[in-house]
Amino acid sequence: MRRFYDTQEIRSPAEREAALMAALPKQVAHAQSASPAFAQLLAGMDAGSVNSRDALARLPVTRKHELLERQKKERAPGKGNGDVFGGFSAIRWGAQTPRVFASPGTIYEPEGTARDYWRVARAIFAAGFRTGELIHNSFSYHFVPAGSMMETGAHALGCTVFAGGTGQTEQQVQAMAELRPAGYIGTPSFLKIIMEKAADMGVALPSVTKALVSGEAFPPSLRDWLAERGIQGYQCYATADLGLIAYETEAREGLVLDEGVILEIVRPGTGDPVPEGEVGEVVITTLNPDYPLIRFGTGDLSAVLPGSCPTGRTNTRIKGWMGRADQTTKIRGMFVHPGQVADIARRFPEVLRARLVVSGEMASDLMTLKVEAQGFQGGGADLQARIGEAIRDVTKLRGDVELHAPGTLPNDGKVIEDARSYK
Repeated sequence: MRRFYDTQEIRSPAEREAALMAALPKQVAHAQSASPAFAQLLAGMDAGSVNSRDALARLPVTRKHELLERQKKERAPGKGNGDVFGGFSAIRWGAQTPRVFASPGTIYEPEGTARDYWRVARAIFAAGFRTGELIHNSFSYHFVPAGSMMETGAHALGCTVFAGGTGQTEQQVQAMAELRPAGYIGTPSFLKIIMEKAADMGVALPSVTKALVSGEAFPPSLRDWLAERGIQGYQCYATADLGLIAYETEAREGLVLDEGVILEIVRPGTGDPVPEGEVGEVVITTLNPDYPLIRFGTGDLSAVLPGSCPTGRTNTRIKGWMGRADQTTKIRGMFVHPGQVADIARRFPEVLRARLVVSGEMASDLMTLKVEAQGFQGGGADLQARIGEAIRDVTKLRGDVELHAPGTLPNDGKVIEDARSYK
């Protein structure tokens, strides 16, 4: 039995990087010509020069809220041009777009005709599913693309799918008992509900021995609970905008990146890549020609793990979902954004990292900017005073400044920490 979905998973890192960087300028050029939004966002950019990670890092980051704002503007009656995708899609209604989905916001996403359009077959394979098996898919089939994402991936793998969808727990148990699927795809919490309902009904489900879960946290306690009942569960990280980003393997050491994306981890509120191992926002450039998102900020926090997967897969690994990057906080009636903290830090070459901590009680906020700085010994008071002035200039608020040695602030991706008491 083959160990890998395809040979792309075991390419040398140098070979993979060369292939990605060769594809990148072509994708940028395609986005400029086929996507009205990127024609504007990347106006004047020479696509041929975007052939390295340094060059990619100089392009603007488009975050989910900006995509939503463009969609709302373009589809507003009498105001926009009627493009429900906000100019980001390279495909239009008709045979090239068989389905369209909606995510909370509302954000609309196109589904193209490519086999395994969302590239999820790789994650399904890594979870142990093989050609010729039946999969019970309990992701939603309406509005959101999750059901279709998993079904098209399963079909690409050569599996049959039972479209279970959500709800109707007793019927889910009955279908599993009678159809005897090899495993389950859906949220981990719903699988637990199904297994508990089966136990209440006195129905055994011995065929269900594996699961691919996503859409919510999959803590070790739930993974172990399923394992005690004979189910090996693995998780994947995907979004409705990008498709598969990363997936878990039997090594259970982080998540391995999909072969069709270029990952950057940036400091929240900026487009600046952070050093390997530091927590930051996941930014993805997809090679999907139908929806060519260039430097798309997911709003999720993660970090790159060193080394490669013990299974032999050679792509970069990330720690998985570690929280949200949008830490905008209201302080004394004013919104303060992570980007403002980054603007303050950029003014001072001595500052390596900055973390704004809001403490006290509501309506009595205390704001302290903690910074890691080099070479401030003997001149700390002057640096503190200058940073304090920058805080007032950028945020229009007063705040204290604390200087810390390099490497001493928490590595959790937080640029703004709300430590106020809400009692």
